[in-house]
This record gives sequence, C-alpha cells and structure tokens, in this order.
Amino acid sequence: MNRRAFLTLLGGAAAWPLAARAQEPGRVRRIGVLMPYATDEPDAQARIGAFQQGLQQLGLVIGQNVRVEYRWVPDSDRLQAAAAQLVALAPDVILANGPPAVLALQQATRTLPIVFAAVSDPVAIGMVRSLARPGGNATGFISAEFGTSAKWLELLKEIAPRVTRAAVIQEPGNPGSVPQYGAIQSMAPALGIDLSTVFFRDSEDFQASIGAFAREANGGLIVARTGATIAHRHLIIKLATQHKLPAVYPLRVFIADGGLLGYGPDILEQYRLAAGYVDRILKGEKAADLPVQQPTKFQLMINLKTAKTLDIDVPPSLLARADEVIE
Repeated sequence: MNRRAFLTLLGGAAAWPLAARAQEPGRVRRIGVLMPYATDEPDAQARIGAFQQGLQQLGLVIGQNVRVEYRWVPDSDRLQAAAAQLVALAPDVILANGPPAVLALQQATRTLPIVFAAVSDPVAIGMVRSLARPGGNATGFISAEFGTSAKWLELLKEIAPRVTRAAVIQEPGNPGSVPQYGAIQSMAPALGIDLSTVFFRDSEDFQASIGAFAREANGGLIVARTGATIAHRHLIIKLATQHKLPAVYPLRVFIADGGLLGYGPDILEQYRLAAGYVDRILKGEKAADLPVQQPTKFQLMINLKTAKTLDIDVPPSLLARADEVIE
C-alpha cells in the first residue's frame, strides 16, 4: 500500500459553518482519522488501507470528492491534544481506532459524528447508550464483548495443559484492559490457573517483569487487545519465545509475526465496513441511529513453527478447529 496516499494532507479552505457546508452541492467532504499508532506501524497501515478500499468502492475518492485529515499518535499522553486539534478542523465525520481515541474525541466534541473500529464493549465503557441505539455522536464496530476474553485462557490451557500461572499483559490507562482482565479472571478458578498482571509501560520495565514471571515454572501469557500490545508485539513475541512461555494473542497480526496462538476478529474487515458508516453519515444519517455492529466470526490461528520452538505438541483437536495454520 502507498503510505504517501494516506499521509498526505491535501490543501483546502478553512472550515465553514456546518449548516452552510451541508447545503453546498458537489463540495469536497472532510473525514478526520485518529490513530493511536506510529505512521510506520504495518498493522495500522493495513487498517487504513482497508478503510480507503472501502471508501473507493463506495465512490469516495481521496483527493477528488473527499479529503482526509490524519492524526497519528503513538504517545497516549498526546492523544487528547491530537483529538482536540482534529475536532477544531470541523470534519464531517471522524474515524477512530480503539477506546482511548474515541473517549478522547468525545471529550472534545459531543456533536461531530464518530465512527469507531476495534473497540470492546462500548456500552460498558460509556461510549454509547446501547448497541441497537447508540444515542450519542458515536457508533461503529466492536472487536468483541469483554466476555470473549475468557476464551483466551481456555485456549492457553488447551495448547499448554501444564500451565498453572498466567500473566495478562495489559496497557495502563486503557479503559478496555480492566474488563478484559475481569472476564479472564472469572474463568481462572475453573481451569486451576493463578492470574497476575504485567503492564506495558516501557520496554525496559516490561522485559524485567516478564523475566521475573518466567523464573517460576508452568507459566503462560495472555496478551490483551490494546494499542500498546499491538504496537510492541515484536518485543512481546520475542520475550515469550526467549523464556519458553506459551502465549495466546488477540489478533492475527501477532501470529503472522511469530506468536503461538491467536483468537480474535478480522479487524481489517471492520475498517472496510467502517467506510460504509462514514458514507451513510456523509449522506445525512446520524451516528445516534446507526446500530453498533458486532463481529460475526472469530478466527483461530496457530503458528506451528513457534509451537516447535517452544516444544509444544499442538493437540489434533485444536488443529482441526483452526481457521489458519502457519507452518
């Protein structure tokens, strides 16, 4: 995919009053995008590529009838400022990735429509009133309800029955981390697993924490679905392999990069679908009336090369259920 195509900010006139802009025929519509990633993050590029593909299929061509303003913010401390800057540009609609980005935007505006992707349980977080009738200025596509996080622990025990301890890797300050942990915790007693938490604050602290956890036997890892874990997945996978820790990951991108086992939705499909909601809002529909959509299929992925490195014999029953096996 051409990075320049989505990094370029096209020139244009200053923001006009919303009512006047809505009435002008043939004008170039403005879409804001808030991504809590660095611009060179491959997974983030793939997500935006899927979104752009969806726009094009609907006749929305960047540089012709739509203009896109991007804000890439790998530092969570700058997310609120970036959200405020994006809102100040008064786009017609804003696309946002993940709970922190959506909440930052909602602090900056309660009127500009927001379409989100990769969010877990927006009702519990307080982004929308209900899935069927969001009621505010945000709607979109959820990656999963928090309850599905318990499946990660079940899969960890299935692929590595010896595991009796599991560290859940989370992102401090991410509103989705705590409920994900709660769902995992609810399953732990039945599986005979003691849980602990490792927060990803910085690389040095994280490496020390994983090293300390790995000193005791029968440990495994659960990687929560957050922006920080995705951005630092190569380090997480490296440490899991180095310390011989079986790990379960939330998305396909982890398994493609060497993770052992993954279970989660197709996030790229969410971005293609998000383009459809953006198009509907540009045509006059309200975010409050567009139902939040849930994923209809979850993917189970296994990396057999990594399993061999970790001396893990993958159960045939697990292989038979896998949607994708990387050898």
